[in-house]
Amino acid sequence: MSDAIITVEGLGKRYRIHHEAREPYTTMRDTLARRAKSLFMRAAGNPKTASSDEDFWALQDVSFEIKQGEVVGIIGRNGAGKSTLLKILSRITEPTKGRITLRGRVASLLEVGTGFHPELTGRENIFLNGAILGMSRAEIRSKFDEIVGFAEVEKFLDTPVKRYSSGMYVRLAFAVAAHLEPEILIVDEVLAVGDAEFQKKCLGKMQDVASHEGRTVLFVSHNIAAISSLTRKAMLLVGGRISIFSDTEETLKIYHANKHSAHERTSIPGKGVHTKILSIKLLDAENRELSHYVPAQSIRVAIEFQTDGTPGLSVELILLDPSEERVGIYSLYQFHGQCLPTRQGVYRFEILLSGLWLAAGSYSLEVATSVANHSWDHRVERAFDFDVHFSNPEGRSWDFRHSLGFGSLALRSEGAPLFSPICPVQTENPP
Repeated sequence: MSDAIITVEGLGKRYRIHHEAREPYTTMRDTLARRAKSLFMRAAGNPKTASSDEDFWALQDVSFEIKQGEVVGIIGRNGAGKSTLLKILSRITEPTKGRITLRGRVASLLEVGTGFHPELTGRENIFLNGAILGMSRAEIRSKFDEIVGFAEVEKFLDTPVKRYSSGMYVRLAFAVAAHLEPEILIVDEVLAVGDAEFQKKCLGKMQDVASHEGRTVLFVSHNIAAISSLTRKAMLLVGGRISIFSDTEETLKIYHANKHSAHERTSIPGKGVHTKILSIKLLDAENRELSHYVPAQSIRVAIEFQTDGTPGLSVELILLDPSEERVGIYSLYQFHGQCLPTRQGVYRFEILLSGLWLAAGSYSLEVATSVANHSWDHRVERAFDFDVHFSNPEGRSWDFRHSLGFGSLALRSEGAPLFSPICPVQTENPP
């Protein structure tokens, strides 16, 4: 017999999508004529109408095994099938095909309020969830104070949960799921509803549940830093199929490669009046494209752009943190008193940014050209994404467990920026 606590074989989930062509503006006469025509076609043995059905497979041929005590991260782009997989494992929805074997009780936290009855109080929902998991009243009572203390909802314990805020809902739901001793704990991105301090508390509890209590945890999140810190194995879903299921570091490498190759095709939108940004690359010391960043490492930013030679054009880089707040800036004109070349053509612009001490999380870089240092000419939002893992460049034992807040910082450049002409021209209009 396999020692796996979760076994999935050939799992597939199909949804039927109904399409119906609708005219945005129709008269009563048009509607009656269309209905009469539809009835006539059915009577004549031709049932075809303007509507159609389409099969959509959210999951296809998914097979894997997870052993007791493993903490597994599940990652992928939106629509990859992550939530569908968790709902099937939680027995919320039935698979279309395939087989699942679960050897133990399952507690799930998938959506705000999942498993709670809105008319019951917080106290009553704790006992209800425990009963659903097969626990006796004495077992639930022994954990009751611990659950309430973790959730921090003492004042509202006898209030119907329909009056709870989304944050209170999540705090109580996670506390119940984590403390009632299920063998398998399934957690979706719902933790993002809570505040930063509560997220930190939950991640710590999941680590404790896995490492000290030997329970199995499945964790879906877009927070790559949390996946890297919490899990040892990770599964990447692409288009409803497993792309890779391996150790977390290897899976994240594949995820970053897929993400950046897809991003590169769509990262240069729009047109500028005087300039056009053609390509943007982040490179490491070995001239390789950067997907994750080690704190204190230098970054080379290579930008190809087209200019009509208008004087006073500058380049700005804006660093956005995991919450997409602007936290750092580089300006060619402000920092170096330089502007773009005044001879029209296509150029390559390269700068070397000094090492940054960034907290763990997912960052992005916004690149823009400006006119006279006060208005955008061409801006590329989220021009490049990169992640900071819990890296330790100097070999000491510290790490960034959670994102740290910090104010605006200057992205320092090592030496003067370098321009190299790729295709300078002397015509009136840029090529």
